[in-house]
Amino acid sequence: MSSATTRFLLVFLWLASARAADAYGMQQAQTQKPGSAPATQGVDPQQLFQRGEAALKSGNLDEAEHAFRAVLAINPQVAGAYANLGVIYMRRKQWPQALGMLRQAEHLAPQIAGIRLNIGLVYYRQNDFRNAIPPFESVVHDVPDSFQARYLLGLCYFFVERYGDSATTLEPLWSQASGQLNYLYVLGIAANKAGRADLEHRALGHLVEIGQNSSEFHLLMGKAHLNREEYDEAITELELAAKGDPSLPFVHFNLGMAYLKKQDLEHAKSEFLKDIAIEPDVTYNYDQLGQVYFLQQQDQEAEKMFRKALHLDPQLASSHFQLARVYQRENRYPEALTEVDAALKLDPDSPGIHYLRGQVLQRLGRVQEAKAEMQTFTQLSNAAREKRHQELESGPMPNPELTQEPQ
Repeated sequence: MSSATTRFLLVFLWLASARAADAYGMQQAQTQKPGSAPATQGVDPQQLFQRGEAALKSGNLDEAEHAFRAVLAINPQVAGAYANLGVIYMRRKQWPQALGMLRQAEHLAPQIAGIRLNIGLVYYRQNDFRNAIPPFESVVHDVPDSFQARYLLGLCYFFVERYGDSATTLEPLWSQASGQLNYLYVLGIAANKAGRADLEHRALGHLVEIGQNSSEFHLLMGKAHLNREEYDEAITELELAAKGDPSLPFVHFNLGMAYLKKQDLEHAKSEFLKDIAIEPDVTYNYDQLGQVYFLQQQDQEAEKMFRKALHLDPQLASSHFQLARVYQRENRYPEALTEVDAALKLDPDSPGIHYLRGQVLQRLGRVQEAKAEMQTFTQLSNAAREKRHQELESGPMPNPELTQEPQ
């Protein structure tokens, strides 16, 4: 959403609540006892709001927060103040606080699509794609030409494997986005999975046409080979990408993934460390590096990496799961149970997590609960059980390079 549009929405929210603010202020003045005037007495709340906007625009988050909270002290019904506080907490990556403020703003101004867009972004930026879908859907319903909402909704569908919905949602953006390699890649893969051959050929053909020999093109081709478990071909493409642009985000991450799949742990470690040097806040680097250390039986280093990943993203089920395996190997069963329970809460239908939980419970002497977990494991398993279990052993194939938000 453009800054001009955002400002318009917030001014609208202010005007919608200004009359209520005046009435609230009059009521407070009538009920205040002499000598007990509030700190905001005599302060124009509209000026406070504008001061907060200016501070937010300049990046002074503390001053902006103080101003918007002062507005709410005068009138707790100003939706724009809650919305801006939500943005402040989003910038600080304080996700629960951001969500609380945005939900309050949504309650007061349910007609403003921009608030719901930010709610979706709070979930999206935590990789909680499933919960991001409803708010993005509501924005697309109300504002069908919202490029950002539609693009992000299409990506969310893609990440939760609703490929038909992803292709249908992303296809209308062709005129605006067909010059972007990531868009063409996701659309082509989604179309393939959805059985839409014409759209697949159109998207991937255009990807080849405009990508040519760029580093970004080789990155996506390497990723495609990775997804097809063609690891040697993936390494060839990714090394071409790295040769063209050694600092291109996610090239070294995906090289690390390819080497990890080939059990070339030293090369994998080297590549993950290179990507960390470029992108120190990418959670999956630490998650995958932790797996390398675990496979090398360097449990202390593995634990550090998984803890770092969970510090960046407490909702990463893979790191909780792998940390539980570290503790299981060290006979630290109560700690292992804590971590496997956290993983299970995030991914309750995972057979591998139930299997590990059963093993840990057995070691803790909780025999009946362990049997129940093993029964659940058996019930959840299917013809693809072994493949799914292997994915849990090494972690699912992450797609951090595809989660970048549209500009």
